[in-house]
Amino acid sequence: MAKMTKTIARKPSAKHKPRVTRKVDPVIAEIVRNGVIAVTEEMKTNLMRTAYNIIIYEALDFTTGLFTPRGETISIGIGLPMFIRGMAETVKAKIKHFGAGNIRPGDIYVTNDSYLTGSHLNHVTLTLPIFHKGGLAAFSCCMAHWLDIGGILGGMSTDIFSEGLQIPILKYQDRGAVNATVVDIIRQNVRLPSRAMGDLRAQVTAVKTGERRFLELIERYGRDAVLASIAAIMDHAEAMARARTRTIPDGIYEAESYMDDDGIDIGQKVPIRVRVVVAGDEMTVDLSEVSKQVRGFYNSGITTGHACAQVAYKCLTSPTDYPINDGSFRSLKTIVPPGRVISAVRPAPMRWWMTYPMTIVDTIFKALASAIPNRVIAGHHADLLASSFHGINDRTSEFFIGSFGPLGGGWGAKMTEDGVSGTVCINDGDTHNSPNEQAEFKFPIVVERYALVPDSGGAGRRRGGLGVERVVRARTNMVVNNQSERAHCRPWGLNGGLDGTGNAVELRIGGHWKTDFPNAKVLVAQLKPGDAFKIRSGGGGGYGNPLERPIEQVRDDVRQGYVSARFAAELYGVVIDPQTFEVDAAATEKLRAARRSGEGGGADAKSA
Repeated sequence: MAKMTKTIARKPSAKHKPRVTRKVDPVIAEIVRNGVIAVTEEMKTNLMRTAYNIIIYEALDFTTGLFTPRGETISIGIGLPMFIRGMAETVKAKIKHFGAGNIRPGDIYVTNDSYLTGSHLNHVTLTLPIFHKGGLAAFSCCMAHWLDIGGILGGMSTDIFSEGLQIPILKYQDRGAVNATVVDIIRQNVRLPSRAMGDLRAQVTAVKTGERRFLELIERYGRDAVLASIAAIMDHAEAMARARTRTIPDGIYEAESYMDDDGIDIGQKVPIRVRVVVAGDEMTVDLSEVSKQVRGFYNSGITTGHACAQVAYKCLTSPTDYPINDGSFRSLKTIVPPGRVISAVRPAPMRWWMTYPMTIVDTIFKALASAIPNRVIAGHHADLLASSFHGINDRTSEFFIGSFGPLGGGWGAKMTEDGVSGTVCINDGDTHNSPNEQAEFKFPIVVERYALVPDSGGAGRRRGGLGVERVVRARTNMVVNNQSERAHCRPWGLNGGLDGTGNAVELRIGGHWKTDFPNAKVLVAQLKPGDAFKIRSGGGGGYGNPLERPIEQVRDDVRQGYVSARFAAELYGVVIDPQTFEVDAAATEKLRAARRSGEGGGADAKSA
């Protein structure tokens, strides 16, 4: 699990040489700041309104952004925080591929190269160069998750070639003319071509929205003023990030965790080790000791490795500073050697790319827990828990591919507050869980249960958030796949807080529940009508000694069903009548005294 954090005394670091102060109108700069945010938000809105698949318009599995002519991030309409680096690197790669002299008005570039974007082939990225009076002013970009991109439907892929159509950097549109050959190749290689073409057109709408609105901003305030304001906004973001980094004590901080397995070598842990170095106003995140790439499909590309560090750094230094831009990361250095699970090289499989990076971010927080205890959280459930299912719909006789959005689960507690419950994992940020009623309408399923899981949050002075359980019954023959992680590496507590529960999967076959899976991965499970699958997300880790939680808060937890009366006594040392919710003050005082003196032993147990 965790290594002891190693800290060194603060040493004066070399002073950062400030950038040249830019002369900009502060009023225009503030208008531009909010203007670029509005542009990327409108790009998101138009994509949602025109997309064909539920993963985009309900789950919001996409990202939009504006970028400088050099590919630097101006503003991102965050859907997936982990794509914070992948979008910029994709734009830069397209610039390099075509050359500055061959980028022309009316072009739209497309790719889904996993080793470039850092994610799986389902993430298709479109980029449109924005020209103003003949000069390149910016790029408009949109990444969105397509429901199907070909490849195997279920089971474990072991190389990228089995995962679907690979689209190298190509021109979808050349000076306004659509490349029909590219469209035909895509249509021929996906199972649901009408959905794919609809989502492709929706992405075109999004990038053209970005172009139109950014040009309106330039026309209104002038190209030079807008571009100078963007540069000043980035400089300000850098200054704020450096100032907040200086509030972290200089030192070397280390932590470790692990993933359950890679889905092939069952039970063989995948080690996660991080090293964080803080020196003055700069931070270095070293991921050299993260596991080498694995045989299963949990790898991601190197841009995701860098994004792990960026997401953690953003949370720690400027979580509410907008727009999200490259200036915030100038004071961050990352060390990510190739060939790791978050910097995999071809032909490593990448289909479930998003799972491991979440735990790496959590482990970075864990490393810094002793240095900035008031700014980190305990471990969270760190998984999408998004089962997929496919088959033939008896009602329509059509093939279907179904999926819920991220289930949500428990987040870790902080020094000052309880963890949140039923909330989407950090990788997917702004994505949403899908409405049960909509899924039931679209697919031959019935959701029998969707509820918070009592006793799943880690006990502590601040309790971890609760996990969520969903039970889904099949109404036709179907194949179910669930690729969840962290069944065994449970969300850890901090500063005496206890672990939350792990993620879990169960199947009901012929009326009997199967619960003895070695992990939370179930691939190619055959369900008949009446059979069901259950997905349960873990709770967040607790913070602080559970015996220090105020008695009234424990009573409220029991009354609301978050904590059982049994756990209230075993873990918090609070004796509560489960019928009246009255606290037995004398018994509670005695029990807590015994636990503090070590006689009861219950406070050392992990939450079950």
